[in-house]
Amino acid sequence: MVNLTKLAAPLDVGGVGIRNRVFLAPMSGITDEPFRQRAHAHGAGLVVSEMVASGELAKGRAGFNLRIRHSGLPVHMVQLAGREAAHMAEGARIAAGEGADIIDINMGCPAKKVTGGYAGSALMLDLDHALSLIDAVVGAVEVPVTVKMRLGWDEGALNAPMLARRAEQAGVRMVTVHGRTRCQFYQGKADWRAIARVKEAVSIPVVANGDVSSPAEAAAILDQSGADAVMIGRAHYGAPWIAGGIAAAATGETTPNLPQGSTVLTDYIVAHYEDMLALYGVESGLRQARKHLGWYLDRHAGGLADDSRKAILTAFEPARVIALLRDVFSRDPQPLNLRSAA
Repeated sequence: MVNLTKLAAPLDVGGVGIRNRVFLAPMSGITDEPFRQRAHAHGAGLVVSEMVASGELAKGRAGFNLRIRHSGLPVHMVQLAGREAAHMAEGARIAAGEGADIIDINMGCPAKKVTGGYAGSALMLDLDHALSLIDAVVGAVEVPVTVKMRLGWDEGALNAPMLARRAEQAGVRMVTVHGRTRCQFYQGKADWRAIARVKEAVSIPVVANGDVSSPAEAAAILDQSGADAVMIGRAHYGAPWIAGGIAAAATGETTPNLPQGSTVLTDYIVAHYEDMLALYGVESGLRQARKHLGWYLDRHAGGLADDSRKAILTAFEPARVIALLRDVFSRDPQPLNLRSAA
């Protein structure tokens, strides 16, 4: 079994220094500025913006500037998705102009609305076209470019090693591999051993992704893949501290800023909620925040009655939502499910 201390070591990505090797994955509609700031405060080595459609960004569509806005963190990493080389290049230039230190190209999203537009993991069906996008982005910016991919489209086309090799030759400075095919979506178990074939194909850092939520799983994915770092996504639902907790466990420390205790956790959730309202405005923020509130309730107030949960998630007045949250956590005697790495 790999020694977890590897994860505590810094990592260089094209001249950009990363403080440790446990990363928050980009997640559409989730890893916005308030979420990234929290994950960083808990010790995640690298946090990535939610996926940004390069075409919409290049066209100046309202709201997309929020997804690439610099949040004041030491490393600002923006992920772009798209199919058109010109849009990808322009999106990269815009993101770099907003202070992005690293540009990531999405070649792994399995969502039908993305692959239906021949973007995301659909790009793995046509490596020549995928490389044209990589060439366009690398040629458009001075900052390091990385790629996130899956093992392939399906079991008959496990071409991640070939894509990674060609990406490295085109100037990509790091690749992340989710250990599933696109056709698996999130079903079954991620194949960590298959990521090892990508590691063997390149000399740049490889980040392993898929089904990691604990120090033991982080150690296992490193052991089976030989990867240089780990990236964690869905385990963060209702727990922005997971990546930082695993990084802390690598050195035997406790998770920074972990909101332990009912009152502290309630204040934490309320602050997250208020930050989202401030970012998006009340009307949009109410909608955007509901999934996060639902995850916090599911994880930390699992015995909550359905009508109480519904009241929180359907209220239209922020003050009412906050009052209900404080009431739930003040009267619920069950232990808080603060799953962390420490």
